[in-house]
Amino acid sequence: MATYDFIFDRLGLRNWCGGSEAGSGGADGPMSMADLLGQAEGADVEVSAWDTPFPSLDALNDACPAIPQSRDLTTGLERGFLDIKDGLKVVFDPLTQPLSWALNESLWLMQAVPWWIMIPVLMLLTWVVGRSLKLVGLVALVFGFLAFVDYYDYTMQTLAIIFVCAIICVLLGVPIGIAMSRNDRVQKVMIPVLDMLQTLPPFVYLIPLIFLFSVTEPKLYGIAIILYAIVPVVRLTDLGIRLVDPDVIEAADAFGMTNRQKLFGVQIPLALPNIMAGVNQTIMMSLAMVVIASLVSAPGLGVLVLRGIRSLELGVGLLSGLGIVLLAIILDRVTKAALARINAAQPR
Repeated sequence: MATYDFIFDRLGLRNWCGGSEAGSGGADGPMSMADLLGQAEGADVEVSAWDTPFPSLDALNDACPAIPQSRDLTTGLERGFLDIKDGLKVVFDPLTQPLSWALNESLWLMQAVPWWIMIPVLMLLTWVVGRSLKLVGLVALVFGFLAFVDYYDYTMQTLAIIFVCAIICVLLGVPIGIAMSRNDRVQKVMIPVLDMLQTLPPFVYLIPLIFLFSVTEPKLYGIAIILYAIVPVVRLTDLGIRLVDPDVIEAADAFGMTNRQKLFGVQIPLALPNIMAGVNQTIMMSLAMVVIASLVSAPGLGVLVLRGIRSLELGVGLLSGLGIVLLAIILDRVTKAALARINAAQPR
């Protein structure tokens, strides 16, 4: 006898449930443990109040086979997604193809340029951004070390992916953040979406994308990285513009500035420190997701981490993990140096 038989008996739903088959999981369905024990002992097993199961789909299905089980729900979701997969692919394939091109070209460029050109270029970019000889020296030391242990190509691949994905996150995220700051309705719509993107486990991003795109296509891991990393730049752009002093906005209105002039001449410059903080976090989250995306053919240092896990190569895993840490330190220091320069240039 199933725990919740009495519900369907009192509601007069026994015939709808399947008559005499109810309470035993149906004629062909699997029997519950209580029913099996009851048959073995020749009597129904009483379930104590302490052990009463929650009225979940599976528990109700034991009493009424007409109610679907939880596995029927998950199977239905899967079939529904597969039914619309082809339509989604027709829409998203052409829209996301430029991302594949950008990732392929970036990966080719970062590996085609010889190290004796690439490392000085990265040092020069660091100097332009941070104006710090210590930071330039750190960049030279880190890339020199990674090249010395033959991880240079993997490092360049990781850097290329982060470069493309971070730029796309900024190009998409800043306008979305601006729209949120200027319209409360847009903000109310976007906040639940951002909350969902921020709280979903990283691996979950890969599940639907694997069904939509081939594992050999760079846009598979590119989209996952962008969705995972775009949230900070959107939130902090919105926050930064909303935190602009109302007195400054009032002064801009007094000077007769248009909304466009106020946005680009007043609000964005004053919100730039917050926006740069969002860019910093976006880059860090991109780096974290690049490692996870190695599960779906993303190249870079994450491949070595995955190799260390699969083959139990402790040295490879630790050294590649150290390389990721060093790369994260460089990217963090460079973006923070840019943020410090922006803060120093802000009017007091």
